[in-house]
Amino acid sequence: MGEELATSSSSSLLFRALKLALPALRDADGGRALARALTVAASLADLQMDAEVISAGILREALDAGSVSMSDVKAQIGISTAHLLHESLRLKHAPSKLDILDDESAGALRKFCLTYYDIRAVILELALKLDIMRHLDDLPKYLQRIKSLEVMKIYAPLAHAVGAGNLSLELEDLSFRYLFPHSYNHVDQWLRSQESECKALINLYKEQLLQALKADDELKRIVQDISIQGRYKSRFSTMKKLVKDGRKPEEVNDILGLRVILEPRCDDNSLDRGPRACHRTHEIIQALWKEVPGRTKDYISRPKENGYQSLHVAIDVSEPGKMRPLMEIQIRTKEMEKSAVGGDASHSLYKGGLTDPGEAKRLKTIMLAAAELAALRLRDLPDSDRGVVNCKNPAFRQLDKNGDGRISIEELTEVMEDLGAGGKDATELMHLLDANSDGSLSSDEFESFQRQIELMRSLEDDDDHYRRILKEKLHTIDSAGLIHVYRKELGDKLPVS
Repeated sequence: MGEELATSSSSSLLFRALKLALPALRDADGGRALARALTVAASLADLQMDAEVISAGILREALDAGSVSMSDVKAQIGISTAHLLHESLRLKHAPSKLDILDDESAGALRKFCLTYYDIRAVILELALKLDIMRHLDDLPKYLQRIKSLEVMKIYAPLAHAVGAGNLSLELEDLSFRYLFPHSYNHVDQWLRSQESECKALINLYKEQLLQALKADDELKRIVQDISIQGRYKSRFSTMKKLVKDGRKPEEVNDILGLRVILEPRCDDNSLDRGPRACHRTHEIIQALWKEVPGRTKDYISRPKENGYQSLHVAIDVSEPGKMRPLMEIQIRTKEMEKSAVGGDASHSLYKGGLTDPGEAKRLKTIMLAAAELAALRLRDLPDSDRGVVNCKNPAFRQLDKNGDGRISIEELTEVMEDLGAGGKDATELMHLLDANSDGSLSSDEFESFQRQIELMRSLEDDDDHYRRILKEKLHTIDSAGLIHVYRKELGDKLPVS
């Protein structure tokens, strides 16, 4: 959790959460439920969340399973953790209030979440969504695509907005995998071929750079530790550059990269030593390799608006007769790395919305965001006596056998049995489509379902279109003998930048 957050009171809170969750989770689903709860907790700790958020992450799995109640959490853990769980449950169901996830409605929902909900609950829900996406193979295919679309449109951009960059990248890659499987397969194979070919080079460059940095007398005086990490390109980002930006494969330059993390010595001048150490590292890199002019980005001297600090350098590692992609090297201090990985999330230990004094001043913005979402969420329900006569949807009329303007579970079960399915399938379908949970389907709910089906079909069309573009581009490179594409199972772990 980090020294500032790992206090004795934090340990006590986490201990109580584990004590409450362990009996409920250790025997559930062969122990997988407990493993997933602890993985969520670890993700939240990596984002430098406080003990209340981490304890909520541990307990959420048990709460969803019904083995722990909200009153149990309030009594044994505390009101604050119960509040976070309540907020995250509201966030969980937020996408179901939208008829269709187009860009406009998704943007309005994201704005509403960031201005109205406790920001810590947003981060908790993001960690939970990542866990769900990592285990999406356990769900039926139609749910895989629905949840992936929600993540792509709502949760991955939310993760980016709160500064959780690595979490956002993994959410994007996993969504891409399930929404556009054929396109993902092409990009994944191509990137793996690039990564496998250059893996030995990355290790070589890491060792060369590390030795050069450790041998430098000036760095020895101002830095107490140096680490270098290899970095790979995300699948979704690559697809966007190849398809949306129209780049050629050889123009995707940042497939390979290194990240140098420096820990300055602590003394009265430690604030100045961080930037100086980064710029000295840049000078050493310039002496080792050929820097590409015009590609250096100094976010240390001129940080981004969100506070991001790092020094990015592009290096040409090609040799005579052997072209290679450019390699990007990122240089930052340990503190800059912590801020870049956790971003605003690591500083979001406050309650968002009207409970925060700064947000209270933005009351007008919050009200506008709430009004935008309300316009999307509120729908006029059909009158009970309207009847099927006014319904123009032929499929709905076929299912509404008694003509009362609603499809009951009995009517749905009868149709499902006619199709060779059972009552369990009918119950699952009703649960999926019944937006207002009244036990029956209105024509509005049925038509909303049909729009979702059309959206899924359009995703398949898009996937086929992207696949053709990628196949043409990547095949051109392959035929030139520059890369060798080999097949990999999609279940392999995704390396992300």
